[in-house]
Amino acid sequence: MFVLELTYTAPLDAVDAVLEAHVAWLDEQYEQGVFLASGRKNPRDGGVILAVAEDRARVEQVAAGDPFVVAGVCEYRITEFTATKTAPALERYRETLG
Repeated sequence: MFVLELTYTAPLDAVDAVLEAHVAWLDEQYEQGVFLASGRKNPRDGGVILAVAEDRARVEQVAAGDPFVVAGVCEYRITEFTATKTAPALERYRETLG
């Protein structure tokens, strides 16, 4: 499982100019089963996404396609972790240490 932390690198008006495309991209990732949750940070200086994928390379590829990245208004920090405990609704994503 992965935590993707977005940090804006441009003023909010530049971010907002790309927001509609970013939301459409988010929707695509949810449809493909890559994203589990996402939202803005408070204060609004970026966002956080919880994702699942076969490996880090796939997550990096997905992040590179974010319209925010393409427009140069954000940077990603990607953290991989092993989800050994989850809420019941996320049980299918539970992992074991190996």
